[in-house]
Amino acid sequence: MQVPAIIQKLLAPFPLHTYPPIPPPQSKTHPTPCLWIHPPHSPDGVLSSDVECLKWQAYLALRGVSHIAVRTDVDPQGALAGQLPNLWDGAQLLAARELPVWVDSSRHHHDGGLEGYTDEAARDESRAWVTLLEGCVHAALLLVQPPPARFSLADTKTRAIESVLAPPPAPLSGLTSLLPPFGTRVPREAVQSRYREAIGALSERLGTDKWFLSSEAPTPLDALVFAYLHCILHSKDSIRLEVTRRVNLVAWEWRVRGLVRAAFLPRR
Repeated sequence: MQVPAIIQKLLAPFPLHTYPPIPPPQSKTHPTPCLWIHPPHSPDGVLSSDVECLKWQAYLALRGVSHIAVRTDVDPQGALAGQLPNLWDGAQLLAARELPVWVDSSRHHHDGGLEGYTDEAARDESRAWVTLLEGCVHAALLLVQPPPARFSLADTKTRAIESVLAPPPAPLSGLTSLLPPFGTRVPREAVQSRYREAIGALSERLGTDKWFLSSEAPTPLDALVFAYLHCILHSKDSIRLEVTRRVNLVAWEWRVRGLVRAAFLPRR
């Protein structure tokens, strides 16, 4: 069907241009697997400064995955679901929730549902420790982190402190205010008190064991504990002192840090 002359005249100032296809990235550009993470604390580091990214870095390393490259130049808005980390395995881009299945399939290993724990009781106990870490400890870590930039789309995907406190904090406007609720009245003293108790319980539970809950090999709980301890030890607030007072936690974090770092390729 021929385009009418009048339409051709109208479209003449806007010629149609077809751009060539963009080929997929080659392995020589970024070795695979390649984990997209938030930048580390130091320019030449490989361990992310973000606790969520670091948790998955530790998970991959402690599951035996090695020679992992990292990318730190990807904005969270360009990641799947707007959240880092993502993993490029050379064929597909994976979100964080897909990493356990990817590790199982790539290593041809299945733990039978115990996730590496010695028995069902230890696995059930790990759930309680995960709740403690992602609640009390995460809330204390959020208190000392710099506030997010206003109107940032990326920060809408991160967990706010209101979502990890139980019960949820009251709004700044007060319950009897005529104004709509706004802001959050964070109980700092209560958060810090729960954090101190959590770190003390964590140190006591570890004792002199090699892995948490007396596991023979590292578990997902060990990856989560390492991520929080590492981020806390790199903070500049008083929450760092609670960890440095526990020699076993400091020594454990230092040992696991070496294992995790060894699984990642140096940044170019």
